[in-house]
Parts: sequence; structure tokens; C-alpha cells
Amino acid sequence: MQRAHDLVDGAPVSQTWQADEALRVLRNGTGGTQPEIIDDLKARPPLYEDATARLGALLAALGHPITTADPAAAQQRLHDVLSSGRYDPLRRPPTPLERFAQWVQDRISDLLRLLFGPRAGAQAGTDLWLYLVAIAVLAVTIFMVVRAARGRFSGSVSLAPDGPRPPADFFAEADRLAAQGDRVGAIRALCAAVAGTLAGEGSWQGSPLTVREIFQRAPDFASLRPLLLPFEAAVYGRRGVDQATYDRAGQVASAFRPVAEKAA
Repeated sequence: MQRAHDLVDGAPVSQTWQADEALRVLRNGTGGTQPEIIDDLKARPPLYEDATARLGALLAALGHPITTADPAAAQQRLHDVLSSGRYDPLRRPPTPLERFAQWVQDRISDLLRLLFGPRAGAQAGTDLWLYLVAIAVLAVTIFMVVRAARGRFSGSVSLAPDGPRPPADFFAEADRLAAQGDRVGAIRALCAAVAGTLAGEGSWQGSPLTVREIFQRAPDFASLRPLLLPFEAAVYGRRGVDQATYDRAGQVASAFRPVAEKAA
């Protein structure tokens, strides 16, 4: 502090080397704990007068530290102040939501250290941006997973009634899901309708046979492939069903609609 004060005291504003040297000395001795003085020394032209005044006040405070003649009484007064209601949050344990938020932050920190390694120094701003990026990536991932599973989930829920359903019900279900844009659920319903027509009601829910094995009972199994293959790709391969593929599957299944509607 004294060395920095001597460098800037009375220094001409037109010269900057004293400010640079004082800045180096100050940072070596105090780090970044004196931002106001550091800003004065970094200014161009340097604010020597303000830096001198601040350094002088700091030296005076260091030379006459605050003391008390009765440490016990001072400690009791401090205890009384901290016991007041305004400081209750300091003594209150964290809420479950706060603990969860801290846990999430710790896990994100662990992930960032794993990806980028430990970082030294004060990098709060960088950490904040990395937290935001990590949270955004996590949110997008969850959204994509939920969106990809929505069709299969809605299809599985809608096709799980309490008892056997006639094939005509599955055809109606397929039309409804297709109108909603859920082609995965709709092609599942088409397969259920065709399977029920070939093997009877209840075959979709209770048969130990696979859809392919049920379809092989058809007189012309090869003609069912435009319906069977997209179904297997969607259900087992987790692939989507485009409109053209669904239209071809619907044409194949339409041959079984009259039989189903007549039985209904």
C-alpha cells in the first residue's frame, strides 16, 4: 500500500508509468480487493488524485485498526444483533426446494469439471454462462425425448382397453390418431385392426404371437409388408412414420375394413 501511495502521490497526469507500476504493486499485494483504486490507475489519463486519497485513507485505517476496551461486551452486542428477526434466514435450514436447486447446481458443476477440467480463479460470469448452456441442453434433450415418445405413449394408452375390442374400433382409432398427426399410434391401430380381423378379437391384447406371425396367416402375406414393415420400424426401431408411408399402409389395411365393419 505504501509503495503504491508513494508512486502516485504527486505524479503528473501526463505520465502513466507511475500508474502502471502502482497497479502492478497493488495487485501483487492485494489482488483484486481494491477495485476503485485499480480503476483509478487504469484510467487514461490516470486519476492520480483520487487514487492518492483512497490509498491514504486505506493506510490510515490499517495503521489504526478498530479495537474495543471491552471485547466481551462487544461480542454480546454482536450476538444480540444477529439474534434479531432480520437474521432469521441465516439460521433457518434450507428448504427442500433450495436443497434440490443446490443439488442440481452441484451436478452441473461436476459435469462441467468433467468436460472442461477444473478452472482456477474467479470465473463467476463464465460459470453462469456454462450453467445456462447446460440447462438449455438438458431442457432441449428432455423436450426431444418427450416429443419422440409422445406418439408411442399415446398410442399405447389408447390401445390398452379393459377388454377385447373389435377390429372396427381399431380402424376408428387409427383414423382419429392420423387426423391428430400421430401416425405412429395410427399405424399401430391399423395393425391391431388387421390382426383382429385375421385372428379374432383379443388377439392384439392376449395372443402370444407377434404381429408378423399373425400377419403370416393372411392368404397373401407379402401384400401386408407395406403395413408390417413401417410398424416394426416405428415400434421396435423407434423411427417416425411419414405421410406417404402411412398412406401406403392405410391402403393395405383398407382391404380389411369391410370385413371388420360387417362384423361390428
